[in-house]
Amino acid sequence: MVKIKICGLKYPEDLKFIDELSVDYVGFVKYPKSPRYVENLKDLLGLIKNAKKVAVFVNPSYEEIKEVLDLGIDLIQLHGDESPELGVKVGFEKIIKAFRVKDSFLNLEVFKFWNKCYAFLLDTYKPGIPGGTGESFDWNIAKKVVSAGYRIFLAGGLNSENITVAIEKVKPYALDVSSGVELYPGKKDFQKVKTLVEKVKKYR
Repeated sequence: MVKIKICGLKYPEDLKFIDELSVDYVGFVKYPKSPRYVENLKDLLGLIKNAKKVAVFVNPSYEEIKEVLDLGIDLIQLHGDESPELGVKVGFEKIIKAFRVKDSFLNLEVFKFWNKCYAFLLDTYKPGIPGGTGESFDWNIAKKVVSAGYRIFLAGGLNSENITVAIEKVKPYALDVSSGVELYPGKKDFQKVKTLVEKVKKYR
């Protein structure tokens, strides 16, 4: 059963709509340089009744992570060069560790330091952008990682037009979608979200 994560949420009306669709995860960006950055996280969390709540960071301090966990965040998604020591402090079972795929290659050795994580997320490498590129990478790499037995969130350029191919080719644990269902960064297109969720439901 393929799960769905809609990421980069900022607006109350988007959250209410998406929560009613029964997606599995919702993501909130806590990286100030991102156009999807949210400050009013506490207010937004109160609108979610069904989905697991994920806070997305890039090289955060432990104090920043603890603050959102205390607000009710379920999982922490790390997109930077965080050390496994941070994982120990936070608790690996609460972490989705992201890796960006560059030049059609991913060294599986890096996974062993984080192998107790809740899951791994594979995204597209783009210089200077830690995530949310809206571009896909070579899914054959993701397929190999899934075949190696890892729980994978597939990200990068996913939308309602390519989502079926992604599921059938990669067979990921979950799909992580942001820009592919947006009107502009942070603002979701309800019809795009609904169409994508309906397509994924055939595999649930």
